[in-house]
Amino acid sequence: MRAQGNVTEFILFGLSYDQNIQIFCFIFFLFCYISLLVGNLLILISICSSHLFHQPMYYFLSHLSTMDIYYTSSVTPKLIGDLLTERKTISYGYCMFQIFSVHFFGSIEVFILTAMAFDRYVAICKPLHYMVIMSRKKCNLLVLAAWAGGAAHSFPQLSMTLRLPFCGPNEIDHYFCDIFPLLKIACTDTYTTGLLVVTNSGIIVLVIFIILFVSYAIILWTLRTHSAEGRRKALSTCGSHFTVVVLFFIPAIFSYLRPPTTYTEDKVFALFYTIIAPLLNPIIYTLRNTEMKNAMRKVWCQMIWGKGNLNELH
Repeated sequence: MRAQGNVTEFILFGLSYDQNIQIFCFIFFLFCYISLLVGNLLILISICSSHLFHQPMYYFLSHLSTMDIYYTSSVTPKLIGDLLTERKTISYGYCMFQIFSVHFFGSIEVFILTAMAFDRYVAICKPLHYMVIMSRKKCNLLVLAAWAGGAAHSFPQLSMTLRLPFCGPNEIDHYFCDIFPLLKIACTDTYTTGLLVVTNSGIIVLVIFIILFVSYAIILWTLRTHSAEGRRKALSTCGSHFTVVVLFFIPAIFSYLRPPTTYTEDKVFALFYTIIAPLLNPIIYTLRNTEMKNAMRKVWCQMIWGKGNLNELH
C-alpha cells in the first residue's frame, strides 16, 4: 500500500528522547502488556469454563476481555519494540492498519461497556423482567450490534485517512498512528476532514459517556429502596463498571472532542485509553467481585490439581 504522494513510511517521535526514560518505559510497558494478557486470559478462561458464562454480565465481560487483548495488541507491541530502537519508523500500510484496528476494537469496547451498563440497569431497575429482557439471544444481538457499531465507526475513519496526501514531512509526534497527528502533516486543507473526525469520534464518545452517566445515576436513585446488603452488592458491581468507564472515556473525550490539532499531553492521555485502562480492567473486575474470584479459584484449582483433589479440598 502506497500513500497519495511520495511518503511510504512515517517516523514516530515516541514517548521520549531520553535513553534512560526509554529503558524504564520499555520495562514498565512490557510488564503492563504481559500483565494485561495474563489477566484478561485468566478472566476469559475462567468465565468460559464456569457457570458464569451463562450470566449476561459475565458474558459481556468475556467479550470485553477479548477486545482488551485485541485493542491493546494493535498498539503496545509496536510501542515496546520502538523503545529499543533509535529510529522509530512505521510503514504506510501498517500505519493505516493501526488506525483501523485501534478505532475498530476501541469502539467495540465502548459499545460493550454500554451493553454492560444496560445489563446492570435492567438487573437493578427491572429485576422481575431481567431474564426476559437479557436473554441469551438478546445478548448475542447486543454483541453483534457492538461489532457493527465498531465497523460503522472505523471504516469511515480509515476511508478519510486513505484520502489524505502525504508529500512532505513524515514525522508523527506520537507513539502510534492516529488521525489528528496525520492531519497535521497532510499536504492538503484538512479542516473538513478534522470536523468529520471530531464528529465521528469525539461527539460519539461524549454522547455515549453521558448515556452511561445517566444510566448509573438512575441505578443509584433506584438503589434507595433496596436493602443494605442489596445496595452494597449493587454498588460494588456498578462501581467497578463506572471506574472502567471513567478511565477509558475521560482521556478519549479530551483527545477527540476538540479542534483537530495535537498537544504534548495527547501521548499521556492516549496511554490511559490504550494501555492503562485495559490493564486495570482485570484487576477492577476481579478484586471487587466475590463471584468472579470464587469462579476463578474453582476453575484454576480444578485445572491444576484435578477434580478429585479439588473435591478432597472441599
